[in-house]
Amino acid sequence: MPDPYGDRALLTSVMTQGYDAVPDQERDRLRGYLEAVVTARSAPVHTTVAFNAVYFGYDLGGDGYGGSPLCLDDFPVITFGECAPVLPVGAMVCVATGSEPLYAEIVHREGAHSEVDALGDVPPWVSGAPAGAEGPGRPGEGVAPRRRELLVPDLHAFGPALSLSSAQLHRLRTRRRWINEDGHVVVDVCYPSREAARSEDLTAYADHLLTTARKQLLSPFVPVSLAALVGSTHEDDLRAGLLGLLDTVRGVLNSSAVLRIWGHYALTRASLADCWRDRGPLGGDDLRSLAAAVERAATPARRRYGLTAPVTVYTAVGPRLRGFPGAAEPLRGVGYAAAVCRANVALADVVQGDSEHGLFASGSRITLDDAFEGGGVWRSHHPGGTEAPGDPLAPAGRGWMSTLPAQSEPEAELDPVDAPLADEASLGAGELLRNDGKETVWRAPLRLAHLIDGWFPLHPYVVEDLRHSRGARRTVRLEIDHVGEASGAKAATQDVTAEIGDESGRLTGIAWPHDFFPGLMLELRRLRGSTVIRLATALLEERVRVGDRETGHWYDPRVLTREDTPGSDRHGDSAVGLNPRKLVMRTVRRCGLLTLDGHALMDRSVLPSAVYGRRPARSQAAALEAAVAELLAERLLAPALGSRGVWGQPHFPARDREPTIPLIGYRPVRRRVICPWGGTEAEPGGAGLSAAQFISGHLRRLRPGCSPSEGQRAAFREHCRRLGKADGWELPYGYTFVTDYLRGR
Repeated sequence: MPDPYGDRALLTSVMTQGYDAVPDQERDRLRGYLEAVVTARSAPVHTTVAFNAVYFGYDLGGDGYGGSPLCLDDFPVITFGECAPVLPVGAMVCVATGSEPLYAEIVHREGAHSEVDALGDVPPWVSGAPAGAEGPGRPGEGVAPRRRELLVPDLHAFGPALSLSSAQLHRLRTRRRWINEDGHVVVDVCYPSREAARSEDLTAYADHLLTTARKQLLSPFVPVSLAALVGSTHEDDLRAGLLGLLDTVRGVLNSSAVLRIWGHYALTRASLADCWRDRGPLGGDDLRSLAAAVERAATPARRRYGLTAPVTVYTAVGPRLRGFPGAAEPLRGVGYAAAVCRANVALADVVQGDSEHGLFASGSRITLDDAFEGGGVWRSHHPGGTEAPGDPLAPAGRGWMSTLPAQSEPEAELDPVDAPLADEASLGAGELLRNDGKETVWRAPLRLAHLIDGWFPLHPYVVEDLRHSRGARRTVRLEIDHVGEASGAKAATQDVTAEIGDESGRLTGIAWPHDFFPGLMLELRRLRGSTVIRLATALLEERVRVGDRETGHWYDPRVLTREDTPGSDRHGDSAVGLNPRKLVMRTVRRCGLLTLDGHALMDRSVLPSAVYGRRPARSQAAALEAAVAELLAERLLAPALGSRGVWGQPHFPARDREPTIPLIGYRPVRRRVICPWGGTEAEPGGAGLSAAQFISGHLRRLRPGCSPSEGQRAAFREHCRRLGKADGWELPYGYTFVTDYLRGR
């Protein structure tokens, strides 16, 4: 069975690029370990908890994290019933008690709104309400909203040595001062902003690890450090690598044939089957009863005369489960998280198997309305046939939306438009480097139009020389020197046409190399009177990743921002078919105020009109706003303040005596591409790293009686210095250090 502290590290550098980049063999090894973790743990395993297991070294032999050299003093302390910082699922915490500290891992988290009653009945406005909402249609005005949340800690995640006895836990539950009677923690969570309250689970956990749990994340005592995996301690590199690892773990869990996924939670299919066969509390009979009760919740009683009014009922799964006889004991501790996930999976199976997009034969429509509050809020509506069908398992928040004031809007949805570039004339203008009696040398970025149609403009001095000596059309030889790339013969030397007009000229019929992109800087030179034009690219000192683009060549950041956008490639340029996230990114980059270093800032209020050409349907505007919130939370976009001039144009920075306006900005962060620390990067296109797998330095657990050599101790101290510890650390007892190496694939 793979082991995080085994001979071969389970996490590799390529995993920091996301699931799609990981080779099948590495996926299989990680999948085998995570399936064993899900099988071994009593609670459903969230993606962040699965990440913890492989990153912090969860021992499957019974010691959990207690067998790894984690520093427990780095854990945040939480107190029952008090205001706490954001603690996402996966957070490792110390629960304050009157005596012994209680170390735990948060394995489940949900809303605990005071308006939800003991049987799970939910007021409509609570279902889907934003954090800080004060009542129907009142989202609250606080900049830092609060929300009551229930946290389920796994009090045995750190093994027997760091767990309290059954008698001690019973005493703590009875007193209800530090944990409640079920062994859970209820706290008022204070969010730093409304955007943070809307953050997706993985983004919220990444923020937690990079701030509150930063020491824990960058500890040299983990099996393999994130900083070693990304080859950097720069903040942007760490964030990008961490999100890539979380995406890899999520993809591996989703691809497993033995696991069932609910949201971000993974359960084994075998455990679900056992639950359906169980005739005891919260077993198969109770799950069937729950599904039937939710289906019938809105069905009106039969009447002999007259019509019945539409009925909508919202049911929270967690509180509803407490109403079943004998459920108190199974819902204690992590059993609550397991029961909630099994109940949601059961409801989802019934909806998908016995209804048409949520519409049952009884006339009721059943949909998931809120995936967070009360363990999940399900909406029952009768008659359901009057509502437009949709994905019944996509939380729609109709309860909250139904309390908002109605707004007039165009009924028909619009297609996105392709707005012209506002700075087309000045963007990417060429630069003359030399013009003398021997040659003309100029430099210019490759543009999207050049790439699509296979042409490139000639400098006016070259046009003038060709006009006098060669006529309006002439075949010339184009020699492409793409530094560091293994280009084919066709790409290296081509016969192209020089088209000479009255005031300008261009080369046409160019077959651009496959890895050329908008913004790539090209240097061209032509000897006077020659029929050969040489075109060359230039290497950067190291390969970088900017957004989704990876390159080792010099580029113009303005053109890259404007033209290397979603919907644009060498085959065409269109916004049609893009999802809301890509539409937002494309529009901000295309239409925002552009800086010399490639930043683009846009007036947030005009985004919908810029995407669709005019005010779109409310559903489209809401989808764009949700996408903006996600991109801000993931820091792919950043908020800013500007001002609006008398003619309506935005300015940044804000100008005096102009009204301020919120802006959203695209920041083209350059992240270096992973390579061995202290080594030389392979030539792009060469054998190098493409032919071998780079294995980062990592800790390995020793067999009993073995000890590391002095060389391994010194290598670990050097590894720690790279992580920022000037004098290094000593190897923890029972471990050795495996230095970086390349393994052939």
